Amino acid sequence: MAETVISVDHLTKKYGDHTVVDQVSLDVYRGEVFAFLGPNGAGKSTTIEILECLRPLTQGSARVLGYNIEDAHSVPRIKERIGVLPQDFSALDRLTVRENLELFAKMYSRSTSVDDLISLLELSEKSKVRFGDLSGGLKQRVGVAAALVNNPDLVFLDEPTTGLDPDIRRTTWNILDSLAHSGKTIFLTTHYMEEAQALAKRVGVIVKGKIVALGTPAELMEKFGGTKTMIFKGGGEAALAALKTEFKDLSLEGSNVLLPFSCTAEIQQALSVLSKWGISCEMEEKIPNMEDVFLRLTGFNNKPGGGTA
Repeated sequence: MAETVISVDHLTKKYGDHTVVDQVSLDVYRGEVFAFLGPNGAGKSTTIEILECLRPLTQGSARVLGYNIEDAHSVPRIKERIGVLPQDFSALDRLTVRENLELFAKMYSRSTSVDDLISLLELSEKSKVRFGDLSGGLKQRVGVAAALVNNPDLVFLDEPTTGLDPDIRRTTWNILDSLAHSGKTIFLTTHYMEEAQALAKRVGVIVKGKIVALGTPAELMEKFGGTKTMIFKGGGEAALAALKTEFKDLSLEGSNVLLPFSCTAEIQQALSVLSKWGISCEMEEKIPNMEDVFLRLTGFNNKPGGGTA
């Protein structure tokens, strides 16, 4: 049975009469990447800051690495064993990448090799560059390295790949995946749904302070992603008219006809209809993904960006 690293039971946070986090319950296990998703203002950051022992909870309970977060004696032990990349990470501009990481390492009783971190995050060529002279994406990679400097068992990463080029983002994914396979637990927030789908073993979606979905990406896509769609590219009005003789749930986007389907027999039937009408067009299958899940559950556009709650 997997070791529970985070256990949250009916966690609630209120500011006066305003409830920011409402009865949240979830477990996170050793060696998994857990993605915590939600629109800006949903309660993600507040929940994480409570788990990081930065904010007190109002009701409910939470344990991190086996420790009760409300126990004052446990808080230093939790902080010693977690790594944190905040959304607004910053370091000392006049110090180099290496000097910053060495400074962070001295803040902990245990630390990993700075050389290893620089190599792991592919920062070797920038190790002697001042932090203030780095691009936003490189600063973010230094932030990930800083979150790992104390060799943590649990790592909280808030938007770790914001500002990174697509190829560097995928390199970072590989790094995070390898960390999980080594036994570290990663609690991830991201606005990139592709990132959650690629990395996370399980996903929790929070909306207006409440957990509205919890499960593996595959489970959530099956339950909330909607149906598969076949796109008949360039078919236009002619293809639409032909397919309407056999199908009701159709739509036209530009010159493309969209046909939701549940089995290959329906596609074969559609092709037969088009053939009878003398219509040929290219096809493209659209399979539900985590972005579809996110939009269906939240109703918000998924755009990388800031905002905390």
